[in-house]
Amino acid sequence: MPELPEVETIVRDLRPRLVGRTLRYPRLYHTDVLRRVTERRLMAALRNARVEAVERRAKHAVFLLHTGLRLVIQPRMTGSLIVYARRLRADERRYAVLEASLGRGDRFVFRDVRRLGTIHLLDGAQWSAYDAAIGPEPLAPDFGAVAFAARLRGSRQAIKKVLMDQRRLAGVGNIYANEALFRAGIDPSRPAHRLSDPEFAALHAAVREILAAAIGERGTTVRDYRTGTGQAGAYQFVLQVYGRGGEPCHRCGGPLATTHAIDGRATTFCWRCQGAGRGAC
Repeated sequence: MPELPEVETIVRDLRPRLVGRTLRYPRLYHTDVLRRVTERRLMAALRNARVEAVERRAKHAVFLLHTGLRLVIQPRMTGSLIVYARRLRADERRYAVLEASLGRGDRFVFRDVRRLGTIHLLDGAQWSAYDAAIGPEPLAPDFGAVAFAARLRGSRQAIKKVLMDQRRLAGVGNIYANEALFRAGIDPSRPAHRLSDPEFAALHAAVREILAAAIGERGTTVRDYRTGTGQAGAYQFVLQVYGRGGEPCHRCGGPLATTHAIDGRATTFCWRCQGAGRGAC
């Protein structure tokens, strides 16, 4: 967390609050989140920089500055990006990593409780290389089922692991991989190269439907995720399998199983709906 829907929600919230604004008096409270940029260079680049655009790439929030540089922040598990229209409370500033004034009392803040997130500052060439290393966006209008299958089917690894490989597909993490595989009726442990064309088509549709629905609900808040305005998401209330191990399947009523054997993360699925007996549903 956050995955594509959460970062997309954050970006949509931040865009009208940041585009055209100037970052003033930036402060960096912790340097361990920096990647390939020094504190001195980052502060110099952000000081009096105007934000020209706020976009998302995979699980990253991308801030294009008027200088052509891009500030790239990945919130990861415990990070949040919020514009406050007031002074921060002590508990809010406690976990601040990066902060900048926007004028008129507004403040842009990157908070990260466990500091698992990252900050990059990239020029044009660096951004091109960074962007090229990430797979296509699953919600792109021109990313169809054939292209989706071509990206994933070449691997002998479990389809769930392949689905979360950011080099093959952008933005899908553990929550939405669980949900999409359940919707498509596919065993998460099956090797990707063994899926048929109809199964890839079903999974492609499921990924797009799940991600779009999660964006509509402003993301999934399991614990720390907050939108760009500091609110919780609501997709957690409609999750079908993620976090529901041992509970009844909403389709067949059988108990959902959870395993950590596929990729070390919790994979929850229905033996009947996604396994050999899925036709029984």
